[in-house]
Amino acid sequence: MLRQRETQHRYLTACACICVLIAATRANAGDGIATLRTNLAWQIALERVGFSPGVIDGSVGRKTETATREFQRVKSLPQTGRLDPATRAALGVDPASAVTTYAVTSADIALVGPAPTDWLAKSLLDRLGYESLDAALSERFHCTRGLLARLNPGRKMTQLRAGDTLNVPAIDAALPAPRGDRIEINLVDKIIRVLDRDNRLVGLFHCSIAKSKDKLPAGETKVVVVTEKPSYTFDPKMWPEVRGIDRKLLIPPGPRNPVGLCWIGLGRPGVGIHGSPAPEMIGKTGSHGCFRLTNWDAIRLARMIRVGTRVLFVG
Repeated sequence: MLRQRETQHRYLTACACICVLIAATRANAGDGIATLRTNLAWQIALERVGFSPGVIDGSVGRKTETATREFQRVKSLPQTGRLDPATRAALGVDPASAVTTYAVTSADIALVGPAPTDWLAKSLLDRLGYESLDAALSERFHCTRGLLARLNPGRKMTQLRAGDTLNVPAIDAALPAPRGDRIEINLVDKIIRVLDRDNRLVGLFHCSIAKSKDKLPAGETKVVVVTEKPSYTFDPKMWPEVRGIDRKLLIPPGPRNPVGLCWIGLGRPGVGIHGSPAPEMIGKTGSHGCFRLTNWDAIRLARMIRVGTRVLFVG
């Protein structure tokens, strides 16, 4: 009888421990979801006012903190880089509305491919589309593919069809872009700032810069051309790592064009600010001499400036 009671006691103790673990796991999951929603709402709010957090990923890192600190400076708030109550109120951060649903359309599917990696194969196409549907959708919602997967656990993103519904970041229609009087490109921080005539910061974007230091520009120049959905001229002299091509190639437009969906040409031969076929790599890899932005940031910047806008290289 004693042995039976001991066995029952151990069983009940084990059950109690399991219940505690399940409750703790659920609590942690709830905390994780709440944190994710807050971070998403924070990043969405920064993007809405023109202070880009980079690609939206639901994780607060250097880019989000930098954008927050600059926003706080403009609003004369303590520059903490954190989402303190005053900053939350000024940005209008609302975690409850950070996520919405979206039904995949046939138009989304039509944006996919082909997207070859071979330069000659690229030049033979009419358009360079997305390599996958989740890549197209993540760019549509300014986020990482990892975030889409996190918001849709259990969904196979490679098997989506028209009509399928997904959870996505509730990115806002951006506020009307204020006119910028000049652009400052900080070569140390890899940040592009847009300032108005009163020297107020009205836009901030994270960028990639030239991999080779001897290609980093200095001084001042100006915008000479702004083109959306540009083609790209591949010059093998500018791409010494590419073998087997001995002539220039015209690469068609599209989101996976080497300069993405927007080209802002500067008054330096071959140098410009442009979009990117790999938005998640902005600031992580170097360019051949230009300044890369995400496609959506490049388009937003283009609509803030005009031909003749001054561009200063600082840092």
